[in-house]
Amino acid sequence: MKLKEKALIVLLCVTAICVSWRGYRPCSLPQDKSPCACERCLSEDDLWFMKRFNKSVEPFLSANYNLSEDVFNWWKRLQSEKGNFSTFRQTVDRLFLTVPPSPDLLESSPDRCRTCAVVGNSVNLRRSHYGPLIDFHDVIIRVNTGRIKGYEADVGTRTTHRVMYPESSMDLDNTTHLVLAPFKTVDFEWLIINKTLEIHKFAPGLMSWFIKIGLKPNSDSQQVMVLNPAFMRYVHDMWLEKKGKYPSTGFLALILALHMCDEVSVFGYGADSDGNWSHYWEKLNNKRLKTGPHPGDTEYRMIQELDDLQELRFYTGF
Repeated sequence: MKLKEKALIVLLCVTAICVSWRGYRPCSLPQDKSPCACERCLSEDDLWFMKRFNKSVEPFLSANYNLSEDVFNWWKRLQSEKGNFSTFRQTVDRLFLTVPPSPDLLESSPDRCRTCAVVGNSVNLRRSHYGPLIDFHDVIIRVNTGRIKGYEADVGTRTTHRVMYPESSMDLDNTTHLVLAPFKTVDFEWLIINKTLEIHKFAPGLMSWFIKIGLKPNSDSQQVMVLNPAFMRYVHDMWLEKKGKYPSTGFLALILALHMCDEVSVFGYGADSDGNWSHYWEKLNNKRLKTGPHPGDTEYRMIQELDDLQELRFYTGF
């Protein structure tokens, strides 16, 4: 048998095997399997991105996570925390007696495309008509008291996760995960009380005390997740290069989405045309409204950079 004929027979055999293995899909040379089923997954090839993105960081606290004292000392300076490390650890231990010991997350898979919409509160959402596009995503993360009623055409109707701290809390239904962004030990106490007492009925004194110090009672949602102070430091150090005092809740939510999903879309971030950082549901009276301790301009430039690198899609509004 001639050499060419032998080579043709071998090629036909290989093709037949490929067809049988792949269910009659075109055969190709072996390649690394994509980590997700999206058109484009978060890239591990971009050096700029991978210099900042750390897969090993755990975004959420869990019962088995041991926060280092070094991270605690960084965290306690954010809002002049007065408790010591021992008090903090005891409080967190009590917290996980009332909330699930670990968060329920949708794991990555080559057969799955996890899509996230992160919805900020910028006035740039007004008249954007992004609502249907936002609702199309699997995970929809909103921030603090971002409103829906009356703004559905621009912001959508669904919420799966809401990142907030007690001073900006709101009632949640039982389909929405509360993602607590803690900045002090009393924030954990707030969550413990909410999970163990119906304070409106049985502890009016506690309710008055919370209101006095600026913490609003929240409805008892069983779906609770707590941002890890180590994750908050990672966002500040790696993504913001230590600019500003600490990241905004909105920017924490955005980096959280990069760790939770394969495709991330971002809506409602940035100042208005006059440079004011106002909310889409408010009439702006203070024409000098800036971002306080948050490095708003740095955060915005980082979002633009991620969009330029196609690591996320940034919808700026109209």
